[in-house]
Amino acid sequence: MNDRAFFLGKGGVGKTTLSGAFALSLARKGKKVLIASLDPAHNLGDILGTRLSGEPITIEPRLDALEVDLAYWVDKYLNESRAQMKANYSYNTAFNLDSFFNIMKYSPGTEEYAVLWAIEDIHCRLGPLYDVVVFDTPPTALSLRFLSLPVISGLWVKELRQLREKILSKRQTVARINPESPIAASCIDKDEDKVYGQLKNIGLRLSRLELLFAKESFISVIVNPDRLSVDEALRIQEELNRLGIPLSAVCVNKKGISDMAWAQHPSLAGYPQFDFDFTREGISSREELMAVGAQALAAHFLNRAGNQ
Repeated sequence: MNDRAFFLGKGGVGKTTLSGAFALSLARKGKKVLIASLDPAHNLGDILGTRLSGEPITIEPRLDALEVDLAYWVDKYLNESRAQMKANYSYNTAFNLDSFFNIMKYSPGTEEYAVLWAIEDIHCRLGPLYDVVVFDTPPTALSLRFLSLPVISGLWVKELRQLREKILSKRQTVARINPESPIAASCIDKDEDKVYGQLKNIGLRLSRLELLFAKESFISVIVNPDRLSVDEALRIQEELNRLGIPLSAVCVNKKGISDMAWAQHPSLAGYPQFDFDFTREGISSREELMAVGAQALAAHFLNRAGNQ
């Protein structure tokens, strides 16, 4: 069953509004729903009228919400990595791990991994408590990077595991030839090797996340009736296809923003389409959020999920 929903799209197209309206509609249909904001801008609490934190807060019966604290998850990711390296390489006191990880905090990719492990935590720890988990995502670039990480990093980890197997195999050969060598006293069995075990564990985690995105999630892309947002949606579609992640629906938001003639791009027109009018007054209450009209999208999601 597709019980995870992600809303993707260019910044400003209305991801937070539509994901919030979608989650609220599901909750009022009787589903227990968690909506989680992955967007560093964190506007979800504003439209729900509640100050949010990194743990679920009840908005109304059957609807909880949280905002992922990326700084917390970056620190958690780096601290766990530091602890693992210190445990594995405690004999090497010359290598200053603390200085290394202070630099890593600002390295490319660190934020993407932090988002990925935050999603894993929400999916595994909190997900079983809810019927549906809805993710309000960051703008396109960061979203596509974390969606691609399980596939890309999975290939990298697979190669590292194979390299580690070769190293252990050579250790075994040396140990057989010279049982008195220092290598004979080191770990030569992959089932007992900490490094191999950690690589195997990371590989399994990445495989589960790859399955989550490709097989267990409802992916909706949001566009406005303008060329820039549609072009970005086409890039999202292309990247999702490359990753083997199916697109589930297209939401056209702010249709009333202009009187110009507009038609959906042929490459996006084949997906289920859901139209939403532009609200000039903005959203200041949950009843106004319900008035956005996400009920049809929620019904489509429930019907699709129930048939899988």
